[in-house]
Order: sequence, then C-alpha cells, then structure tokens
Amino acid sequence: MEVDSGLDGDLNANVRCQSTGDPKLDKAVQQWLAWDRNQRTRAQVDSLVAGGCLDDLRSRLCSRMSFGTAGLRAPMGAGFNRINDLTVIQSTQGLCSYLCRYFADFSSRGVVVGFDTRGQEESGCSSERLAKLTAAVMLSRDVPVHLFSTFVPTPYVPYAVKKLGAAAGVMITASHNPKEDNGYKVYWCNGAQIASPHDKEILRCIEEELEPWSASCWDVKLVDRSCLRTDPLTQINSCYMDELASLCCHRDLNSRCPLKFVHSSFHGVGHVFVQQAFRVFGFSPPIPVPEQKDPDPNFSSVRCPNPEEGESVLELSLLLAERENARVVLATDPDADRLAVAEKSDECGWKVFTGNELAALLGWWMFFMWKENHPDPAETQNVYMLATTVSSKILQAFARIEGFHFEETLPGFKWIGNRIHELSKTGNRVIFSFEESIGFLCGDVVLDKDGVSSAVVMAEMAAYLHNKNLSLNQQLHNIYQTYGHHVSKTSYVICNDPPTIQRIFGRIRNFDGSGSYPKTCGGVQIVHVRDVTTGYDSSQPDLRSVLPVSRSSHMITFTLQNGVVATLRTSGTEPKIKYYTEFCATPGQSEVSTLEEELRKVTDALVDEFLEPEKNNLIRRLV
Repeated sequence: MEVDSGLDGDLNANVRCQSTGDPKLDKAVQQWLAWDRNQRTRAQVDSLVAGGCLDDLRSRLCSRMSFGTAGLRAPMGAGFNRINDLTVIQSTQGLCSYLCRYFADFSSRGVVVGFDTRGQEESGCSSERLAKLTAAVMLSRDVPVHLFSTFVPTPYVPYAVKKLGAAAGVMITASHNPKEDNGYKVYWCNGAQIASPHDKEILRCIEEELEPWSASCWDVKLVDRSCLRTDPLTQINSCYMDELASLCCHRDLNSRCPLKFVHSSFHGVGHVFVQQAFRVFGFSPPIPVPEQKDPDPNFSSVRCPNPEEGESVLELSLLLAERENARVVLATDPDADRLAVAEKSDECGWKVFTGNELAALLGWWMFFMWKENHPDPAETQNVYMLATTVSSKILQAFARIEGFHFEETLPGFKWIGNRIHELSKTGNRVIFSFEESIGFLCGDVVLDKDGVSSAVVMAEMAAYLHNKNLSLNQQLHNIYQTYGHHVSKTSYVICNDPPTIQRIFGRIRNFDGSGSYPKTCGGVQIVHVRDVTTGYDSSQPDLRSVLPVSRSSHMITFTLQNGVVATLRTSGTEPKIKYYTEFCATPGQSEVSTLEEELRKVTDALVDEFLEPEKNNLIRRLV
C-alpha cells in the first residue's frame, strides 16, 4: 500500500466532541482526538461516538496493548489497543527512551527497522507507513536508523541487528494473522526477541510518554531527508545469502536434482528471497504459485494467510504441483518466518506434514550433516537442539540415542533465541531449533525462526533422499523406527471472550475442589500436572516448575499414566485456546494405529471435559 501523504492532519484541530455520557470514556476520546493526526483513524472514532457505539469505543480506547509471544499484535484501526499511527509512535517513543537509558552508546548504534506487505485502506495503516513512523520517532531524537527500503522477511531484522551491531530492531508485521491485524515486533541487541525484564520496562516507558514528542514524529518523509537514515538492504541480503551457503552440503547434487519444487509466498514477502536462496544452494528456482507470489494485503486467494492450516489453504499450490509434476510443495507464511511442506505420494495423494513431523526430518538432517562434517564424537558434547515445551519430544529421543544435548523452553521463539545466545557464550552450538507451529531454525545465524533458510534446507534434504530412492515421508518413518514413533495432535478452539477463558482455566485449577487439578482425562489417570502460570509442578520434589513462571498467559500440562503428554495454553497472538497432545513410543513399537486411537481418545476428552466447547460457546477449528 502506498503511503498516503493526505493522512496527516493538524495537531491543533478542534477536538471537541459530543459526550458519550461516560466521563472516563469521554476523557479517552478527547485524549485520542487531541493526539491522533491520522485523519482516517480520527474519523473512525468520530463515527463511533456519533453512532453511540460505546462498547466498541471502550474496547478500543480504555486499555492498551501488551507484549505477547511475538511483541505487540492487534487489529489495525483507531484505538489505544489497536495498531495504528499513534500507538506505533507511542511504542517507539517508549522503546527509544528505554534504549537511551540502557545503552550509553545508543546514539551511535541505532536501530534496525523492517516491514512486511500488510496494509489497511480504511485506517491508512500500511506496514511501510508504520515503519517510516517508527524511523521518524528515532530520527527526531538523532538516533541512526537502518530502515529497509522495501519489504523483507522477518528474520532479516534480527540478522541485521547482530550484523550491524544495532541496539535493537523493530519489525512491523503480524506474520500469519488475519488481514485485519498488524504488529510491532522488537528485537534486543543480541538478535533475539525481547524478553523480561526488557518488555515490561519498555511498556512502562511507553506509558510515561504517551503524547507524541513533536510534529517530526508524524513526518513519514523524514526518512528521505535525514542523513542518519541508511538502507541496509543490499548489504544484509548479500551477507545473509553468503552465510546461508554454510548450511548447503550437497551443491553439486542439488544442481543435478530432477525434483521439481513449487513455492507459495502466501501473498507476502517470501518469493524473491526463496528464489535467491535456491540459487545459492545450486537449485533451479522453485515454481511460484502465480496467484500468490506478489504482495497482496488482502490475501485474496486464501481464506486465511496461515499455511499451518494445511491442505485447505494450500489448494492452489497443490493444483499447480499436479500440473507441473512437482513432488514437493513449500509454502512460507506472509512474513517468511514459517514453513509448510507437502509431498506427493504415489499411494495416497498429498501428504501435508505437521510442524512436529517437519522437525523430525529437519532435526535428523541437521545432525546427519553435522556428523558428516564433524566425525570426532567428542565434538558432539557441545551440540544442542532446542524446542518449545508444547512441541514434539522427538529431538529429545534423538539426543538420548546420539549423545548431544536437548533443552525445552517456554512457547515462543523469543525463549529459544535468547537461550541460543546464552549457550553460545559458553562455546556450545545449537544446530537446530523449532516450535510445532511450523517455526524452524537451521543453525544459529539468525536467532528467530526462518522460513527462507528452512525451505532451501528442506529442498536439499528432499534432493538427497530422492537420490537414495527415498521420499520425505519414507524417511520420516525410518526416523520413527530408529527413535520411536511420536504421534501428536495440535489444534485449537477460538474464544473471543477473555472472561470465559479465565473461567475455563479457573475451573481446571479447582476441578476437584479448591486448588485441586483434574485426576483423570478420558478415564486415564493423570500422574503429573505442571502449571507454568502459577509455577506449580507435581513432578518436582519442591512442587515448583523448572520452566520459568509465565503469568501473562495460561499453560497447563498433564502427563497421563499411558504416556500421553497433553497441554492447554492460551495463544499469545490470537483469541485461541490451543491444545497439544503427544504419544511417545519406544523404538521398535510399530502399532501406529493403536497409538493414534489412544491419542485421539485422550485428545477428545481433553477438549470436551476441560474446555467444554458447547457450554462455553467455543468455536472449533475448521479442518
């Protein structure tokens, strides 16, 4: 979306407005109209007041956004708890103030700013405009800004932060969220997403300085005039592709590969960058899905822009692959930090892999390549793989047999990125990390999930296996035979009413009386309960969770007597309650259908008994 210079109004515009009858709300409305210079979002508030839409006004104006697992994320539009010009300016002022206090050399290090292809006509809130406003706030305080001149994959921002030695980075993106949303994702100087205490301190600084500092903060053209603004695109893209080459192990084989690949960028940023990555690895570029290769903030050809939803949103990719006789489909989400993969099977059509299955394949491949290049077993002592606690335990099974280290983190790649940074300080090497929601990181060049590198590494693995007369799915079964079958189920229900979510989790924590968690699930005894929201873990001698307490969201894990591990948690980015179940079998146990049936029973009971979807008006996932 083009930046509309006609969006900006007069700070001294008449802010008198008819009363809503609620003094607190009137004050919030007046505050908004006094500060907002975007004519479209001002008009939204005026219209809501005139229409007497008090609940909508309260929702927009009487609360503020907070940092979740992926920064600030919300619908675009007018309001203090929405993403718009004013809230981005306020957020950047708070970030700038905090960085200025924290780094003595902030004025020389500066910040990196990137953006995706999102935009909303009715509020004028394109990612590009919001990125330029972010830059303008920093430039107004003489802070250098490395602002990308065009849209980039989200991983480019944390990569640039490290490469350029910046104090922080901001990426304007809502990743795979619905088209109505946008977000403000912040990276620390180590290249990982901000975590506590930085997130809380930045929020405190935001609230201390809500009024825009000056007219310069609204000047989107300041980035074109200021000598403190640089464009890092050429340098960062070149360096990223050079370092990406270190993950390539079979370039000659890739160049002769007869396999065809189809790639969808889901109307986002990925097309150009995935094409470049394939060339770096010696491949011919993948065949793009023509309807989806160019940016489109409306995501016109998909019902939702999240490739994790599976075959229903991959329809155009699979149809193109059929026409082109391509056996592998790769799909990156709109900001290219996630990867979905499907493979043509001669027996049963298309196999769309889950995030956990892809992690089994990528984890196996990364360790297989590591051993090939590091034959000395002693070197394995410094090798790590990481996964979020709601993800499959398959990497743990690898580590147990192969002798490397495995660690779990709380959900969200911010925890993984920061742990990689900590491990690197002591000479350790994290060669693969993942979260089950199709977020993968091969190597440690970037400290966030990366769909671009994951896509080309997956392509190289597929080419290598094809040369051995193996498909990806066949190799997945080989992995399970060696390390044990890991059967998992991941899904969600939608709940648009926060008090209902509170009631659901309150009931679980007092299921059999005050402070008593459920004792069975589907008739199977629960042997351990871990609640990282409260810090309780019944499996520990002191009953305290080893994972850090995270009070900002709900997450309870149940370990059942039959070996199933089940977790319920609230999403950090969407109005969802997610559930995860997994059955981990021992190597050689091959009755997969029995495992799957047992898992299905527990999963159904978990949802029906603990969440009570019909009673609580929860919306089940459409498959």
